[in-house]
Amino acid sequence: MLVWLNGPNGIGKTQVAHELSRGVADAFVCDPEHLGFAMRRMLPRQLRGDFREMPLWRAGVVEMLSTVLKGGDASPVIVPMTVRDPVLLAALIDPLGAAGHVVHHVTLLADRAVLARRIRSRGESATRSYAGRQIDDSLRALRTPGFARHLHTDGMTIAAVAADIAAHADLPFTPDPAGPLRRRARRLSVQIRHARFDELLDRGR
Repeated sequence: MLVWLNGPNGIGKTQVAHELSRGVADAFVCDPEHLGFAMRRMLPRQLRGDFREMPLWRAGVVEMLSTVLKGGDASPVIVPMTVRDPVLLAALIDPLGAAGHVVHHVTLLADRAVLARRIRSRGESATRSYAGRQIDDSLRALRTPGFARHLHTDGMTIAAVAADIAAHADLPFTPDPAGPLRRRARRLSVQIRHARFDELLDRGR
């Protein structure tokens, strides 16, 4: 099974992905942005651009996810990745569904003010950072029917969002038994280890 977590930059996809990975037995988080960043580092500056527009990246993501999904067990694969183009989304997930894998796609949404606050909580500007500059365009695109199922996360905890997604995908989800300090430390660790490189990517264009 593939669970694709879509949504604007800063909505909390990575945190939710790792909460799902914690609460769903043997789940694995696979982030296609890492492949894109690696490809950009292999290109001279004048050839760099949005890796989502590179055919090699698109083919590589499908091949990578297919390899992970065919790994020999029933472990769900969780993908936290913003995709605002429905044609690109179809190009990435339709081949996996056609190959017989179960694909669940969910778009995490929040009101603009809530999204801006979450971006600031990551230590980024809600107006000048890459994520901040993308707020309006992302919400406009991702609220359309082509990106359903929509999950409005205003007022929801990370654990509640993960539990909702697991329930819709019929995945057994174990609530986190840790106390608030341990949960906070774990999420801070996820934030540090999976810091977005959007600003560096943007300056390199």
